Amino acid sequence: MKLESNGILIGLQPIGERDSVAHVFTRDFGMMHGVMRAAQIARKNKPLLAQIGAVSWNARLESQLGAFHWDAVENLSAPLMMDMHALGCMNAAFALLNALLAERESYVALYDATVAFLHDLANGNAMEKYLNWEIGLLRELGYALDLSRCANCGRGDNLDFLSPRTGRAVCRDCAAPYINKLYRLPINLDTTLHFIEMVCAQSGIDVPVARAYLSRM
Repeated sequence: MKLESNGILIGLQPIGERDSVAHVFTRDFGMMHGVMRAAQIARKNKPLLAQIGAVSWNARLESQLGAFHWDAVENLSAPLMMDMHALGCMNAAFALLNALLAERESYVALYDATVAFLHDLANGNAMEKYLNWEIGLLRELGYALDLSRCANCGRGDNLDFLSPRTGRAVCRDCAAPYINKLYRLPINLDTTLHFIEMVCAQSGIDVPVARAYLSRM
């Protein structure tokens, strides 16, 4: 069996002294895992985290781990090396993708948004760009945040609060009896972390360390 796509290398774990298990977020097949032969000892075309390129995955059976052939085109982390916040945002995004996306389930819009996000990280405002990316991730996972109108009365003004249960905005008047149970708008990383915690809990996993760390930066 052979699958081919473009992808982002979001994780590498050593296996033995030469090889690595790679985690690749592909445009056509979503998250894929496989072995990259000699990844640890390669001197030419060495696989590196945050590379983007062409990838093919081969296995005799669909259920096997399989092996990757990786042809990197660009290293998206290179411009970020001197920016601690940008690197933190990249690592948090990769950790969430690896933890929360179902294997071999296509997320084309999220893939394109992730590539655009990584390209734009070097241009400043890393935390704001990450927040927008994470809101998009939540939408793909079924937690779309609706800030267009009040969840209770439908009005579109004075939307100062967000329901932690529904992810919908609540106007000032409707929020009055429940203020202590609602989040204040505008949305920030602590707000989205609540929803990330919900997704992780449903999957039976902890919030990835890289994402938890980001809220403390």
